[in-house]
Amino acid sequence: MLPSRRFLPSTSLLVAFEAASRTGSVTAAARELDLTQSAVSRQIKALEEQLGVELFVRERQTVRLTLAGDGYAREIREALRRISSASLNLRANPHGGTLNLAILPTFGMRWLAPRLGSFLAANPGVMINLVTRLSPFDFRLDSIDAAIHFGHAHWPGAELTFLMSEKTVPACSPEFRTRHLINAAQDLLEAPLLHLTTRPDAWERWFADNGVSFQSVHGMLFDQFATAAQAATAGLGVALLPTFLIQDELKRGDLVAAVDRETESSGHYYLAYPPERADYAPLLAFRAWIVREAAI
Repeated sequence: MLPSRRFLPSTSLLVAFEAASRTGSVTAAARELDLTQSAVSRQIKALEEQLGVELFVRERQTVRLTLAGDGYAREIREALRRISSASLNLRANPHGGTLNLAILPTFGMRWLAPRLGSFLAANPGVMINLVTRLSPFDFRLDSIDAAIHFGHAHWPGAELTFLMSEKTVPACSPEFRTRHLINAAQDLLEAPLLHLTTRPDAWERWFADNGVSFQSVHGMLFDQFATAAQAATAGLGVALLPTFLIQDELKRGDLVAAVDRETESSGHYYLAYPPERADYAPLLAFRAWIVREAAI
């Protein structure tokens, strides 16, 4: 059952309020919406009367949100964004379902994207929209149907489907390995190391797993595997990289294992999704497909 009409203001009132709250000016909001200043003022006043709450403090030529108005503006802005996104998806694909999928950038670019053609060919009515997310988020606050997650089997408020494990190797350019005289795991302590911000303790765990004592580990920071791999290829250091994401570089010889110590990561790849979307037809089709692909 829908809430009382009192709590469902018209979109025109909400759009006027959102524009004024964002710009801090009724005049700027009117210009953005191609309305008169008085029209926007009337819409905001009508919204306040409908809700029974003062949303703005009027100060000469500007408006300032009240405490209540500030919280309301944040939620209305997100709601309008989701309505706009849903409308855009429907217009782009009126005859089939749309799957909004959050991906890890390098995984999406190097593993998922080259395979997506087979899914789309088998599911011609489904459109997939890809957005980047580096860490878990609240599905309730985002218009995302599912996400690729790396780590442990934990994502508050989401269900997880296991996809695959991961093995990493300390990789560098051939010239870098020769220049730094790297022959054993211990030698890496004297070499520049490249770190991923989402896995800040990866090198510490690698040294511990290989029986190498160390005081501290420093080096350049990267937020994505792709840039870390590029830096390693350019001879800037050694990076711990998932082997399945650097197959091309290894085959070409652009990257080599600094030492032959491939280790399995403590985390795994999962498909995460909110429980209420578990039976959504495009997600069901995608989940079945990606599980098969990951098992190959």
